[in-house]
Amino acid sequence: MTESRFSVFQADRLQVCRCRSNMGGFQNPVEATLFLIGGKYKPLILWYLIGKPLHYMELQRMISKAMPKMLSQQLRGLEECGMMHREVIPDKPPRTICSLTTFGRSIIPVLNAMCNWGTSFLDRPDIQPSCRDV
Repeated sequence: MTESRFSVFQADRLQVCRCRSNMGGFQNPVEATLFLIGGKYKPLILWYLIGKPLHYMELQRMISKAMPKMLSQQLRGLEECGMMHREVIPDKPPRTICSLTTFGRSIIPVLNAMCNWGTSFLDRPDIQPSCRDV
């Protein structure tokens, strides 16, 4: 890892530490992971940001079940914990671009594992059609 990447990663981790200190600590690593990526839409947001930075409206279209207020709250949580960076472009109207931080990119293997597990789950013949529609 280069010096500059290490510095960025360390800065992201400091942000997480500030975020964690507000919560009083964790009992185990799974609890810490769920704190960072748990939430109704956080894993989906992170998943969609793997490929490229996205505008807020693109995320809203991709996660159409999310109400704008809920999506904004989830994005704010990811930003506060250092997983995501939000850049406001002063156009008229202003545009917001979301991207993964170096620390946020470190969750990609976990998201890939979730995708693989979900694919295996949905490919099972005993899964009811109603489950597939969720």
